[in-house]
Amino acid sequence: MMQTWFETKVKYMKVSESGSETMVTENFLLDAVSYTDAETRIIRKMQEMVRGGEFSVVDIKKSRIAEVFPYEDGEWWFKATINLVTVDEEAGKEKKLRTYYLIMADDIKEALARLDESLSYLVIPFVTSALAVSTIVDVFPYEPSESVQAPEGFVPLKKEETNPIFTDGINPFEENEEEETANEYQDSEEETDEPETEE
Repeated sequence: MMQTWFETKVKYMKVSESGSETMVTENFLLDAVSYTDAETRIIRKMQEMVRGGEFSVVDIKKSRIAEVFPYEDGEWWFKATINLVTVDEEAGKEKKLRTYYLIMADDIKEALARLDESLSYLVIPFVTSALAVSTIVDVFPYEPSESVQAPEGFVPLKKEETNPIFTDGINPFEENEEEETANEYQDSEEETDEPETEE
């Protein structure tokens, strides 16, 4: 299943290393299934980041980023433009597909090396046509634990252990069938126990 990345723009009061507060507007990238999901996720993330502060989600749009390559170390997110070269068999001509990737690195040289390493799985030739520092400051990939979180004030329903269709989880039809079977068995026993009478 391919990830759908959304770019969100958030305005909030950011505290610098010196302790001063500045109003900033920053871009964040996250994967989500819809615009509503993207808005819900970015609000949760910002609530964790901006403790007690106010923020506003200025814009949400689908990103053209195809894939993100995060690394444990790296100061910047670099946006790479890749041209994939394919052959159009019907026309007999080469066709270029433009794809965008995001990769974490300290500088452009490291970003290019990490990009080549990350795209080593590609079997078709490609050309890196552009590589520059992205305006995106952080990336929030999907976490399975987020899907099980209930909204504030809501309590998850307990799983029904009994059959909800019938009262108390008991199927009355099964009881009737058992009673009928037992009665038939009892009647047949009574018939066989009766002594034969001679006329």
